[in-house]
Amino acid sequence: MPRWKALPDELDPRITEFASQLRRLIDRSGLSLAAVADRTGYSKTSWERYLNGRLLAPRGAVVALAEVTGTDTGHLTTMWELAERAWSRSELRRDLTMEALRISQARAALGDPGAGTNASTETRGGSGDGPAPVRHATAPAGPAPPAPPPPRPSTGPSRRRRAALILTGLLGALLFAVGAVLLTDLGDRFAGDDGRKAVGPATATPSAPPSTTLPAGVKCAGAGCAGQDPEAMGCGGAFATTVSRARVGTTGQVEVRYSRTCRAAWARITGAAPGDTVRVTAAGTSQNATVDADADAYTPMVAVAEGADATACATLRSGTRGCTGEG
Repeated sequence: MPRWKALPDELDPRITEFASQLRRLIDRSGLSLAAVADRTGYSKTSWERYLNGRLLAPRGAVVALAEVTGTDTGHLTTMWELAERAWSRSELRRDLTMEALRISQARAALGDPGAGTNASTETRGGSGDGPAPVRHATAPAGPAPPAPPPPRPSTGPSRRRRAALILTGLLGALLFAVGAVLLTDLGDRFAGDDGRKAVGPATATPSAPPSTTLPAGVKCAGAGCAGQDPEAMGCGGAFATTVSRARVGTTGQVEVRYSRTCRAAWARITGAAPGDTVRVTAAGTSQNATVDADADAYTPMVAVAEGADATACATLRSGTRGCTGEG
């Protein structure tokens, strides 16, 4: 089965070429989409949309992919700029077409006999890269009837009476609010909870300290991350770093990935083969993962205070084993 789906036929050739170039970079790197998501900070679902032509990748994602794959950033962003202009033009043409359809439907609802003819001319696109022209029916030639004079604003007694009533209502509401505040303040000063005179100012109840707020997209921290998928919980990407690594066999590499934001670590293996295994261990707790069809895999998380508290080990199907911190 091919790794990539066929791109939609209706895409602009420049968008098609750009998406195909992104696919080639990922293929040459040997990374899976999960690894690309982890290293660039953009989710796997977003990369699937970018690579299948359903959404244009943002400039930040393009720059991140160039850095991960060792590609010249300038050349790749030049291709992105061409694709971005083509994408904007296609969006404009689509908006104009939908607007013309809405106008035609509104005319038909109002009984305009020329609505059907106008719809066919308004939704027909032009040639080239620019937006399709919108044409309208032309009225019969002849002198235009004189426009009726604009109505003169009313300045009679009724308008002044309404203004006076509104002003009176506003003043009354303001006086009521001021009186309520004064009465509440006086009651607080001279009466306690049981109606007796208070002997001193009330003591404010100390508020509870605010809870720690996690960044947008991060869903766990510390013990709450134990056994969780780091990508699904938002701990990977920009919130993770590699704190140690080791070679395993001829092409494999095992790493300890650590997120200070999530206070958790996990193990990752790249350049592996199906059946190879990887494990992360910290404070007597461990998590495991097995490589499937992709050339890499990562474990669930373990809670740690520092990345140095975790160790990652990989075992190949051949029996070769390697761990971080050895040698």
